[in-house]
Amino acid sequence: MSSTELPGIRAVTTAAPPAPDAGGVVEGEELRSVALPGLTLTVRSRPGEPTGLPPALYVHGLGGSSHNWSALMPLLQDIVDGEAVDLPGFGDSPPPDDGNYSVTGHARAVIRLLDAGERGPVHLFGNSLGGAVVTRVAAVRPDLVRTLTLVSPALPELRVQRTAVPTGLLAVPGAAALFARMTRQWSAEDRTRGVLGLCYGDPARVTEAGFRDAVAETERRMELPYFWDAMARSARGIVDAYTLGGQHGLWRQAERVLAPTLLVYGGRDQLVSYRMARKASASFRDARLLTLPDAGHVAMMEYPEAVAQAFRDLLDERGGS
Repeated sequence: MSSTELPGIRAVTTAAPPAPDAGGVVEGEELRSVALPGLTLTVRSRPGEPTGLPPALYVHGLGGSSHNWSALMPLLQDIVDGEAVDLPGFGDSPPPDDGNYSVTGHARAVIRLLDAGERGPVHLFGNSLGGAVVTRVAAVRPDLVRTLTLVSPALPELRVQRTAVPTGLLAVPGAAALFARMTRQWSAEDRTRGVLGLCYGDPARVTEAGFRDAVAETERRMELPYFWDAMARSARGIVDAYTLGGQHGLWRQAERVLAPTLLVYGGRDQLVSYRMARKASASFRDARLLTLPDAGHVAMMEYPEAVAQAFRDLLDERGGS
């Protein structure tokens, strides 16, 4: 991998293994359902070894699931007791009773999960939409957060990348239904290739078996009656969060985060601009920045070893807990 290092930013060159197979439960993981008032959440856990380790919670992005963290979780199970949540309406979690897919609504779901399980404070991870969600959690409930790790967080950009525009258009009322009709004839293979091409710096890193499992997961999701509604409302939630000003603005809330923060950006990210790395590192008061020039939008899936090492370095700086 070639590395382009910007002044003041740590760039990592690494040869990480291919992304893991998508779909299902990886060996060593457990799934459980957590019933809370108004919503039910599916939680994927990888218990720490040894027991008694500090807890961690991983939060996926738009259209993703807890499985997006299955490559990273085993690399950290010796230092954290890991859980990953399916946000309401995604993965195996059904829609919330109130239909609230805003960033604040998702943040409330995460907070309620942590409060109910009495797991806080946790090492909190978020990717894309999940990055915006956990930023809000860390700002309003600092007591729940030990550290914050953000992989390509969906924080407001003044100039959105052209490749990210179609995702944003899902937020337009009626657009999701129209897109669903227009793409009715698309195969699951075509849809999967499109997603991988958008999210990975190099889609060729996905194994054949991983691609087949991803296709099967695409087929499953497309059969869910609420799939497009969850996508559209969550996309609208991101757009709405981008337009909020004052103390509720995401950048203002980033400035309020007290937890030590690790920021991870990919040089080939087509959804969150690489140039936002500098703004993020200046906004979070206690930030460390890892750049992966060849990574796309899901660095924890493409280069999990690099992300894991950066998190370990963060823990070492603060005494290992």
